[in-house]
Amino acid sequence: MRRVYSSASLAAAHHARNLLEAAGIGAFVKNEMLASALGELPFADCQPEVWVADPAQAESAERILREGPLRLAEDAAVWQCTCGEICEGQFTQCWRCGALRSA
Repeated sequence: MRRVYSSASLAAAHHARNLLEAAGIGAFVKNEMLASALGELPFADCQPEVWVADPAQAESAERILREGPLRLAEDAAVWQCTCGEICEGQFTQCWRCGALRSA
């Protein structure tokens, strides 16, 4: 077994697991119930983690999560809408006018 992802968000961890399962990689979430232990245990020890059962699939799993929908927002380029609004890279639609980001 090998850890391939961790997040402060339980929903993000389950989403990552679902992405891996859809790709045929067996994965599971650990530390689901440790949120109530925050303060008693270190924060990093309570974060939900995604683990893969087969260590041989860990590299593929990390690549899927790194290059797929979970990549960090700062990896995405800032873009300017036709209305002139500057939008952060993780957004595909302008908050000001509702226009979709062009390719």
